[in-house]
Amino acid sequence: MKTRTLAPVVLTLVMVCATSSFAGEATEIKWSQVPAAAQKTISQNMGEGKIEEIKKKTRTISGKSVTVYEVHARKPDPGGKKFEIEVEEGGELIELEDE
Repeated sequence: MKTRTLAPVVLTLVMVCATSSFAGEATEIKWSQVPAAAQKTISQNMGEGKIEEIKKKTRTISGKSVTVYEVHARKPDPGGKKFEIEVEEGGELIELEDE
């Protein structure tokens, strides 16, 4: 009797864990696929840097599922230091980090 009661609970927990692990998957996209508001924020923070890769992914921020655009770029100076910019779909800057 207890096995039948626990089965739905265990199944639900397994599904929640499986779904959350796929939430962070990133898909490589082109600049033209980035929304205008996100493009503007990225451009403002890029300076003269050169984009090497753009990824679209879903993250949970403050309990909400949010589409995030992650840009990997390189500064134009001779050392060409790498940096990363993360921006929400609406253009809000999430992170600006040197790699």
